[in-house]
Order: sequence, then C-alpha cells, then structure tokens
Amino acid sequence: MYTLKLETAAKARVVADDMILTKGVATAAGSKMLQGFESLFSSEALTRLENAGYGLCGKSRVGEFALDLMGETAFDGALVVDGVLKNGAAEVLSAKEADVALCLDVNGSCRRAAAQSGLISIKPTYGTVSRYGTVPVACSGETVSLMADSVEAVKKALAVVVGHDDKDGTSQSEALCDSVLKNDGTVKRVAVLKNMLVSIDADVKANIESAIEDLKKNGIEVEEIEGGNIAAAKVAWNILMCAEMCNNVSRYDGVKYGHRAQEFSNLDELYMNSRTEGFGSFLKTAIIFGSETLSTDNYMKVYDKALRTRRIIVDEFNKLFGEFDAVLMPAVSKSAYTVKDIENDKFMAFNENFYTAPASISGLPAVVSGGVQLVGKAFSENKLLTVAKLLAKEGK
Repeated sequence: MYTLKLETAAKARVVADDMILTKGVATAAGSKMLQGFESLFSSEALTRLENAGYGLCGKSRVGEFALDLMGETAFDGALVVDGVLKNGAAEVLSAKEADVALCLDVNGSCRRAAAQSGLISIKPTYGTVSRYGTVPVACSGETVSLMADSVEAVKKALAVVVGHDDKDGTSQSEALCDSVLKNDGTVKRVAVLKNMLVSIDADVKANIESAIEDLKKNGIEVEEIEGGNIAAAKVAWNILMCAEMCNNVSRYDGVKYGHRAQEFSNLDELYMNSRTEGFGSFLKTAIIFGSETLSTDNYMKVYDKALRTRRIIVDEFNKLFGEFDAVLMPAVSKSAYTVKDIENDKFMAFNENFYTAPASISGLPAVVSGGVQLVGKAFSENKLLTVAKLLAKEGK
C-alpha cells in the first residue's frame, strides 16, 4: 500500500500524507527526487495534533507532488485494487487504521478520494491552517486539509489545527481563524451550479440528486442556477498551479539534498541529469507547461490573464453568497477511476480538477460528504460541516 506504519499509543491516530513533513520519518512527496529525505522538524499542523494527544500512526502515498488524480504518479507506482485507483490516506481510513488523515490539497486529490470512498473531507479557508512544514507546490491555493470517516472526527481535528502561525506568511489573523470555529449559523439556501454537472456518470448524478432531496427534506431551499464564470476555474488554476510548481521544484537540483545523478561532467549536467532521473513524466510535462506560461512571450497573455480570471471567479462567488449560503457541486466526474482511464488519458487530472479547482483558486472552504462537494463563504466551515452531517446521515 506504500504506507509506512508506525506504532502509537495515542487514543486518536493520524496518518499524514507524503506532502506533510514528519521529523524522523521520510517525506518523499511521491517523487524519486526526494526519496529518503528526512525533515529536521514536523509540520505545524501535525505538531498541533500531536500536542493535542493525536499520535502519528503512519505516512500514506501521494502522486508526485500531489498533482495527479489519486496517487498514480507516485515514484513506486499506483495503488490499485481490482483495477481501480485508490488513495493511500483514504484506504488507511477505510481500513480503520487511523482516525483522521492530514493531507495537502494541491489539485483536489483528497476531495476526490473522499467522494469516491464515502469519507468526509474538508479543505479549510485558505490561510486558516498553517502550511509551515509542507512540501510547497502551488502556494497561492494549496491548503492543509483533513479527511475522516465521520464529520465529528473532522470537526474535532479541525478545531486543533486551525489558528494563526507567524511562521506562515499567508496565515490569517487569529481573529479570523477563530471565526472558523465560531461561525455556526444555519444554511437556508443552497445553489446547484448546472454548468458544473457536465460529464458526470450515473452514480455521481445520483449522489447529487440524493443530496438535493436530503437538503429539501430538512427545510433547506435548493435552486439550480447556471454558475457563470466559475467553470473557468479549471483552466486558470492549471496555469497558476503549474507556474507556481515550476518555481517551487527548481530548488531540487541534486546539490544540497534530493536525488543526485551519478554521471555528470559539470554543474549544468548535474542539474539536468538529476532532474531527468528524479522527476516523473507527468511532473516534467507540468514543469514545461509552467515554464512556458512564465516566459516573456506568455506572461501577460497567459499567466496574468489567469490571475485576472481568479479575481473574476472570486467576485462571482461573492455575488452568489449574497443570495445563497453554500454551493453544491460534484467533486468528481466518476464514482471510480480505473487503470484503463489513466492509460487512455495520462493527464486526466488536468481535466478532472474542473470540479475541485473553483475552491482551490478562490481559497474558499470546501467539504465533501455523501459523495458530493459543498463550497461555502470564507470562514463558514462550521456551517458546511453541519450540512455535511446531514448528507452523511450521521446521528440517524
């Protein structure tokens, strides 16, 4: 399963995905480039959990730098069960070997995993959970997230990891972080974005319809609307994500740490050979795309335009939240990804994030429950979790 298991006597067990730094335990970010790397410290989020009584019970696989669908680009291969791609952290939770998973949501893989595994996942408001001690990829949108098999388990862990951190330059103020835990409120109106329901299979459509029915049964008004420019998040996020990733992985050159090529005749060859050997084909493609995006010819017409699109999407969400308390959309297009899917489209992750990119690019909180995704106003995590409990039919 490519899951390092550790013994722990703690009552609550946490599994950290391979993007989370863990003191004394290797963190490879799913890449041969970082195979065997051990950090001198643990991430801030993990440290807070451990100080609250959680015990690290293991590390779980991710795809290379968490850019892919479900971990299929990990340097030692995909985790496959009966021909279906599986997420390492989700499998650990489903096997009851951990109580909560601490993940870095870069391109939506943990939300997809939760939707396909019947688990609960939350991507908190950007800046409310410290990113200190994570492997940086797309710093303007990646978020430390949580996954568990119940809303209560997620809520309990969220209360521990949320908070300001001076070590993270993107950290929100303590007052705003506190509002995440205090903003209970009620959800009265939910919007369903019709243009986000494209290309979903029958099972995902059934989950959406079931969620709508559950919401209405509990007195929540549901209205289907077009969704405007929010669907443009996929293209804009792919541009920003690859551009930022390109800059962040440039530090891996085979000199100070990481994979180092054995054959080279000068410094340039050391860099080139180390990266050629250490990075996988999927990541190399994303690096080339990101580099081209940031080139002199494309910076203004591609990268700058993506930044402007981000602002338009944020404004679109703000307009929606003037009328609605949350937005309902899928987290995936399919109830499962197969090996054949990846063989037919190796870059499927760049299309499948059509459903996860809106929350990533806007920094808004997103909860997955009952196989569907709810996106809410900034700092409205408690509201979303209340609805998530309803959709998960907990306590009934």
